[in-house]
Amino acid sequence: MNTQSDLKWIPLTGIQLRKAGVQFDAVRVDGDEGRALADRLAHMTGGAPGPVVEEATGRRGVYFLVTVGSTAYRSWPPGVTRLTAGPHHISYIPVPALNGLTWPLTWRYRPTSPDDRVHTLLLRAALHSPE
Repeated sequence: MNTQSDLKWIPLTGIQLRKAGVQFDAVRVDGDEGRALADRLAHMTGGAPGPVVEEATGRRGVYFLVTVGSTAYRSWPPGVTRLTAGPHHISYIPVPALNGLTWPLTWRYRPTSPDDRVHTLLLRAALHSPE
């Protein structure tokens, strides 16, 4: 993996919120369903699904970091939340540091390069594939 300095959108320590529509958008699926989806996607991609962040508290959201604009004009099933930006709409995506104290966020799957993103069409296929 590249060094921390190559991944400028990841904080050096702690957690930061990143505005959707700048470096990436996100798709959030909560709870065990989100974790199972991340693992299905990892299986489909040989263990490299792209960056996926998970939350340990609340709804236990799982955030799939996708290319800006790639979720638009596609139907998404109930339980999927798109975090995007547009006219009169701003979303923020939580991003943990690669190391150190970041609770309640952790990387389920770390990014492998500065431009690494979850492939939106593969994510949709994993959503609709049998478990």
